[in-house]
Parts: sequence; C-alpha cells; structure tokens
Amino acid sequence: MKQPLELITSPSNPLIKTLKGLERKKERAETGLFLAEGARIVSEGLARGWQPETVIIAADMAERPQIRDLARDALKAGARVVTAPDRLMTKITQKDNAQSVVAAFRQRHLSLEALPKPVGTPLYIALYEVRDPGNLGTILRTADCAGVSGVILVGTCCDPYSFEAVRASMGSVFDVPFAHADFDSFNTWRKAAGIRLSAASVNGTVRHDGADFTGGSIILMGNEQAGLPGWAEAACDTLCLIPMRGGADSLNLAQASAIMIYEAWRQRGYA
Repeated sequence: MKQPLELITSPSNPLIKTLKGLERKKERAETGLFLAEGARIVSEGLARGWQPETVIIAADMAERPQIRDLARDALKAGARVVTAPDRLMTKITQKDNAQSVVAAFRQRHLSLEALPKPVGTPLYIALYEVRDPGNLGTILRTADCAGVSGVILVGTCCDPYSFEAVRASMGSVFDVPFAHADFDSFNTWRKAAGIRLSAASVNGTVRHDGADFTGGSIILMGNEQAGLPGWAEAACDTLCLIPMRGGADSLNLAQASAIMIYEAWRQRGYA
C-alpha cells in the first residue's frame, strides 16, 4: 500500500457505531451487511468473491505481512480499510480477546433455483425452523467438511449471518451455499429435481445407516425442541432413527446432523 491506512480512534465514529450495530438482526437486515472476524476467515471471504464493505484492522497488527496482503486484497475488492486500537476492536465484537481483523461483508440471499448446480450426485441438508445460531453455524461447518451440495433453511429459521452463526461456521458461511424456502416450495422443488427426502426422527422406521443415500438425497432435520411436524414427516420418503442406548433422550441438533451427513458421505465412499 502506498499510503498509511485511515486510523479511527473515537468510539463515537459513525463507522464504529454501524459495525457494532450489526450484532442486531434489524441492523443486518437494513444494511444487508454482516460481520466476519479473524484474518483467516476474512481472507477466505475475499478469496471466495464475497463483497467486503469495510475491513477494520487492529492498529498494532497492520504492518504484519499477512495483514498487509489482506488489506491490499480488500482495497482491490472495493472495501474501505481502516485501522483502530484494540479497545475499539473489542467494542465492535464484544469480545475481550478481539480478533486482529474484522470485516463487514454483503449478505447473499439465494432462492432454491439459484443454488449452484452440484458436481456429481447431489446431497443437501435441510433444516426445519432451526432456532439456535450456534447449531446452524456448526452444521454449515460440518456440511463444508463433507462436501454437501448446499444447506436449505426451511420455514422461520435463525439468521445465518448473526455473530453466533458466523463464528460457529468458522468461515464455512463463505463456502457452503444456502437458500431459504417455505416447506411447500422446498418439497415441490426437490420432487421436480427427483431428489429423495430422508428425515431423522424419533418415529424413524429405518436405522440411519440402513437408509440409502447413494442417489440424489436431502437430509431433513427438525427444530431443536419440537422436531418435525407430522405433516412434514409424511412428505418424506424415509424416516431414519439414530440409535441411542438410553439415558439422554436426544442428541444435539448439530451432532445428529453430523451423524446423518457423515453416514451419507460414507455411503458415497467419502468422495
């Protein structure tokens, strides 16, 4: 970079207020922005072609070679790049040990039809009214690890662009395409595409490792508290039961999703 980056020192600066406001869903909806934290994760967002609006860097880290390269890439992508002292980084992220880089990126909202065409046999995971952003972010991360074609948020779900979801995804929010739809639209879309729908359910009649996921498949997971309504289960081709020995009456949604995803991937030879 040919000149020093702009330095912001006041907590009342409008940019600091805007970035801090992104903790609230209302502000994210109005601005169309969300926050990502950490040099590695922000670099991934830039590398994947997500549009950065603002990048803010801890002033005492700005001259490190990796951070200089990140700042250069962000400027090329059209971002406003500034530096700030640690106390303001902490104010934005509300974490005592704030990351050295925080960026505001433009959100993406895909329809089912806009999901990227899968390479090979499609495997999706659909989440019905997931409410915990930590679960959602963790499932995005698992889906990324297993090469899932995409994640479909069905009905009224928590915000994938919340602080908690983005943090839990560890950057996978940039890698895994996800779309929103109501159940009827989702079910019509998957039938037209010839994709089987299998749900994890306490009413399952087939053990999860006995279901066939080798063809085009969608794994449907229910709400953390209520699971899936009966009419949604009735729309499925297969209801799967994950074995449990007793004691705890259920698995965490993110854990159960990981079990289902990895079983489907295992059947495909971990391709």
